[in-house]
Amino acid sequence: MSRSRGEDLSRLDDAARAGWLYYVAGNTQDQIATKLGISRQSAQRLVSLSISAGLVKVRIDHPIANCLEASTALRERFGLKSCIVVPSDPDSSSTTLGIAEACADEMERRLLQLDPAIIAIGSGRTLKAAVERLPAMDASQHRIVSLAGSIALDGSASVYNTIFTMADVVQARHYPLALPVVMASPEEKHLLHEQKGVQTTLRLAAEADVAFVGIGELGQGAPLVEDSFVTRQDLEELEGLGAVGEIVGWAFDAEGAIIDCRYNQRVASAPIPDRRRTEVIAIAMGAFKLPGIRAAMAGGLINGLITDELTAKQLA
Repeated sequence: MSRSRGEDLSRLDDAARAGWLYYVAGNTQDQIATKLGISRQSAQRLVSLSISAGLVKVRIDHPIANCLEASTALRERFGLKSCIVVPSDPDSSSTTLGIAEACADEMERRLLQLDPAIIAIGSGRTLKAAVERLPAMDASQHRIVSLAGSIALDGSASVYNTIFTMADVVQARHYPLALPVVMASPEEKHLLHEQKGVQTTLRLAAEADVAFVGIGELGQGAPLVEDSFVTRQDLEELEGLGAVGEIVGWAFDAEGAIIDCRYNQRVASAPIPDRRRTEVIAIAMGAFKLPGIRAAMAGGLINGLITDELTAKQLA
């Protein structure tokens, strides 16, 4: 026999009471059974019904809840595949605090997967800090490929190249890009890109399952400038063209479009992987990087983000 509307409403009333007693008053299911004069099994079913019927709305009053809300807002607004937001420490001046740890956790999760994968990685302070936090493991089923070169125009090596450290810690095959970030000329870049070893690395980068990259700001104090990867003349050109950030050397504008200019024609890094195939996760935080992060998301250069709560609120 079908239940009457009155019986349904009465059952919802009981479920509401059970839900209130459990989630608000903090009673156990045994206590609810006693107070309502029903069996423990019936109390359990009523508590479950209070959730499934939408009678209970759960709100977590904790800083991490704000991070989860900010993460959801950014995913929905920019169509991100993934977004991790960590709490901010307003008293810290660090540009890696929290996000380096979160990036290391995400890297470890990927490395522990049994199915072989190609993991691409950029360079920079934050990625270096993340890799240094990885635990030793055997992830030999995976291949790690570098997206960016590690040599400046003066021949010096970057201390922020990460692929060798990562490969050593996780015992994975690795494919570095032994080139300057920016070549002296487009012709020299094309010549070196014809080398067999370089072509292998570029091919693997294009086939990556996931890529971890930083987003660099562009200005007089930008890391690429301070580390001699970008000359002052390059910077003046890029500023004049409206560049707001760079990913593995590739400069882009406020719309998230890679700028067609002589500087980018000399960038020897692998192209940013196609987001239709690859989950490209950017790790970045801070006021200086806001224009670059926003543009990279809006233009679809990335489809994943790890940032902090303060940055996320300013982006949403």
